[in-house]
Amino acid sequence: MKEATGELSTTMIAVVAIAAVLTIFTVVLLPYLRSSLNSRLHCADATCPTDCTDATCACTYIDENGAATAVTCNNPNHGETD
Repeated sequence: MKEATGELSTTMIAVVAIAAVLTIFTVVLLPYLRSSLNSRLHCADATCPTDCTDATCACTYIDENGAATAVTCNNPNHGETD
């Protein structure tokens, strides 16, 4: 009986550890990944200011419903010299 109790304890520790890892992923990493992915996908269609000289620019993406979303996009012209 003690052996079965030990196996149950080990199983519970594993289940709690997996739940903790999934919780951390969902709460901490998933919002960051979702935000980063949306920025990268929307930058191709975003309107960026022409006078931006920084490495990143604050741009505006307008979706199919006309809703504007602020996205931060990499400036492809950053570092170029004339």
